[in-house]
Amino acid sequence: MGWEEEATLPKWASTPCIMGIDEAGRGPVLGPMVYGCLYCARSYEKTLSSLNFADSKTLKEEKREALFATLKADESIGWDVDVIDPRELSAKMLNKEKINLNEISHDSAIGLITRVLNMGVLLTEVYLDTVGDAEKYRIKLSEKFPSLKFVVSKKADSLYPVVSGASIVAKVTRDRALREWVFEETAENVNRNFGSGYPGDPETKAWLKHHRHSVFGFPTLVRFSWGTCTTYFNDIVEVLWETDKIDEDRCGSSSGKRQLKLSNVGFCTSKRKTEELESSGKGRCKFFRSRKLEQLTHF
Repeated sequence: MGWEEEATLPKWASTPCIMGIDEAGRGPVLGPMVYGCLYCARSYEKTLSSLNFADSKTLKEEKREALFATLKADESIGWDVDVIDPRELSAKMLNKEKINLNEISHDSAIGLITRVLNMGVLLTEVYLDTVGDAEKYRIKLSEKFPSLKFVVSKKADSLYPVVSGASIVAKVTRDRALREWVFEETAENVNRNFGSGYPGDPETKAWLKHHRHSVFGFPTLVRFSWGTCTTYFNDIVEVLWETDKIDEDRCGSSSGKRQLKLSNVGFCTSKRKTEELESSGKGRCKFFRSRKLEQLTHF
């Protein structure tokens, strides 16, 4: 990603440096979310302002690409990205111990800061667009990195050129990821006409409707944890499985078997009831109970 891949750091990296962090793709139902950072010596801040970086959402694609080429060629600038795959986003948000999108975003930003510090860059200040409550976010970052000054602000990508540059890094990276996305699905009818990926985009809606599968769901490009997806599965194939007999009051049947339903694209019953069954072991298949096998959450 520019000079940072090289064995040695430039001299300016040993002087006080500033960093901007911004994201692209937080809201879409398709594709990765990308966090980008841009950093430079504090003494280069005025020059950075003259490069005409701006909030990437206000620029046309051609302009973003041109500015990205400019910053990549500038030896006085460093940059990096964290690309969070749609499957990772959905897995974390639907995990038993759910991780919400704000926390995922915070972790990504913290990861970028850690990565640059570990490279030996003398960071002193970091500017970020807020995710959630600005002051709480600033305090969280300050506790994690007490030696750094943090400025967390709404519309930071419009206020601070170093964040505007990071916005361009993130947006161009995400756009390229979508253009070059390699579908793992081999069905002949998978096409790339998915529009912007935002839930309200008519082209995206049409793509989701066309590419849903009643058993296997959506292609891996889709963040299936998004509420947008559930509206496309009113007619999905109902999946049932049987477990050994549970207490009569839970079983609701005298057949000796209990059927559990997979709904909402693969998730069953209420969280409380599911956890009760798992903790008691009563809902576990006879195969596992007879062998004294238990589910582990910590190793």
